Amino acid sequence: MLRWPGLLLLAALILAVWHENFMVDARPQSVTQSRAAAVEDGVHGFMVDVAHGVTADGPIAWSRFFENSPAFFMAVNGKMAFPSGAAAIAGIPNVAKIYKHIDLQWGDDLRVDVLTPALAGLATTYHETLTDAADHRIDADGFFTGIAEYRENRWQFRNAHWSQPVPSAPQ
Repeated sequence: MLRWPGLLLLAALILAVWHENFMVDARPQSVTQSRAAAVEDGVHGFMVDVAHGVTADGPIAWSRFFENSPAFFMAVNGKMAFPSGAAAIAGIPNVAKIYKHIDLQWGDDLRVDVLTPALAGLATTYHETLTDAADHRIDADGFFTGIAEYRENRWQFRNAHWSQPVPSAPQ
């Protein structure tokens, strides 16, 4: 017959085995150094493709780079612009009616934070020149942050946030 110390030890062993086999590990997936370097290279290439695509094809090109899922969202200067991938895909043609051309340039300060083999945080400065339907040019500088996810055999933005500096208060 088991006594209290034996019962406690048995219960602890059962709990340990159950936890090891049935609990979901909430820790991030470990990423080898070589895999992290490959993810960084992939995200850098993706960002080059984004700037080239948007500059060559205008605002409509964004639909190739935004993840079309409920997880996607985009904010601009602290306000939600697109709450989902479907909203972005539906809204991009309206943006294309307003701006007929965008010259997008990322800064040379791109930071990539590899989170998993298929997920990376990124941040960089940007400069864009937008040309509206009336041929007015608007220059904008700011900071971009986002999460890039590798899915469907390519990198896509899972979320994006554009921000521009707040004007200084008059002194």
